[in-house]
Amino acid sequence: MTASQIRTIIVDDEPLARRGIRARLAASGDVSVVGECANGRTAVESIHSLAPDLIFLDVQMPEVDGFGVVEAVTAERMPIVIFVTAYDSHALRAFEAHAIDYLLKPIDDARFAQALGRVRERVRDRTAGALAQQLSALLDDVTRAAAASLDRVAVRDRGRVVLLDPRDIEWVAADGDYLRINASARSYLVRETLTAMEARLPALRFVRIHRSSIVNVAHIAALEPLPNREFVVVLRDGTRLRSSRSYEDRLRRVLDALM
Repeated sequence: MTASQIRTIIVDDEPLARRGIRARLAASGDVSVVGECANGRTAVESIHSLAPDLIFLDVQMPEVDGFGVVEAVTAERMPIVIFVTAYDSHALRAFEAHAIDYLLKPIDDARFAQALGRVRERVRDRTAGALAQQLSALLDDVTRAAAASLDRVAVRDRGRVVLLDPRDIEWVAADGDYLRINASARSYLVRETLTAMEARLPALRFVRIHRSSIVNVAHIAALEPLPNREFVVVLRDGTRLRSSRSYEDRLRRVLDALM
């Protein structure tokens, strides 16, 4: 590795995506991959310990997403960033408005080469101050957008972003590394943790009944007691979900408030 090489970290929770970026970088003679991270928490640690010049940063990751990584490290201490995202063209305007480079999944080879060319220019110009200002402005926009949409839950569905009214959401359940949101006889799969979703949903309307499920109280039709202070929660559409003792107090408090 020569002194002129660009030291790079790849951050994505999908191994195939990391492998694709690494393969593309292998064709360039001036980029060296010094680390790979499968989640945002590890990315923060690696940025501090490895001090890379460049980071390919997936936006949508469980627990700590790409924007959370920037906030944890701070914009002033971030290396050059190329965000990697599955966002639609409307959401990408935020990146373009602040001159922050991004790659849209699936990654296009020509677009990848273009982004890498811009990185080389930034490295030569050493425009770290400008980058910090651009990242800060982007985070401000993202925060404002999130605050404005608290009354809706955004999910991707066949290339579209659908805004769900929380009142229409009947129940949410963990499904591997994803969440399955059930609303108005439809099911949506999203990349988010149950804990993060619980924080977004109105506390008086939704209750977590199990480590893997949340229900909308308005859609509960009946509770069937089980031994050991557990229940089968029966929803209006006939769905039956088992609660656990660990969440019994939460379920009782919410129901008592409605009676």
